[in-house]
Amino acid sequence: MAKLILTHEVTGLGEPGDVIDVKDGYARNYLIPRNLATPWTKGYESQVAAIRKARKAREIATLDEAKATAAAIAANVVVVKAKAGESGRLFGAVTTADIAAAAVAAGAPAVDKRKIEIAQPIKSTGEYTVSVRLHPEVSAKITVRVVAA
Repeated sequence: MAKLILTHEVTGLGEPGDVIDVKDGYARNYLIPRNLATPWTKGYESQVAAIRKARKAREIATLDEAKATAAAIAANVVVVKAKAGESGRLFGAVTTADIAAAAVAAGAPAVDKRKIEIAQPIKSTGEYTVSVRLHPEVSAKITVRVVAA
């Protein structure tokens, strides 16, 4: 087992600054090459503190603010324009960055693209529901309408 410090949020494992134990292959082939984690050493203890401090600064501080943001996000329908063929199939896919930018353009509060979760890749026009994790206890649903550009 490898002991690692997460540098980015990984669904199912933890958040930045968490110290985790995973299998060697998962660490060596996935987490470390993608810069999602670094190997744990005694020298990285100060880095863990810095990562946790940065995470607290980015995080929505209170539950009430998160609920208010969730209500503001859910009230809007986000329209994403993408290149599509005649059958409605997209050239590529709609990314979380596209959804975050379109949400801000629609008048919703700014949301970190890493907090947006897409269940299935969006590769055709239509309406989709996407979830946004605003706080450990609060998540919001966004209605995303994909139209041909």
